[in-house]
Amino acid sequence: MTTLLTLLLWCLLMAICWPLAIAAVFLFPLIWLISLPFRLVFNLAEAFLALVTALLFLPARLLGYKS
Repeated sequence: MTTLLTLLLWCLLMAICWPLAIAAVFLFPLIWLISLPFRLVFNLAEAFLALVTALLFLPARLLGYKS
């Protein structure tokens, strides 16, 4: 459903302003490639925080605390 909506919005943009639509087609992969390192850093930070949380709650889990 999201893909269909994206295609319809792009077709609308193509009808209104075709140079902007063509630029969007060519710039989207470039922006996606630039954002990859930031997403990798975010995933690593999220995994590290999950590990810290698990280590902090480990004593309570070993003592049998149920939430």
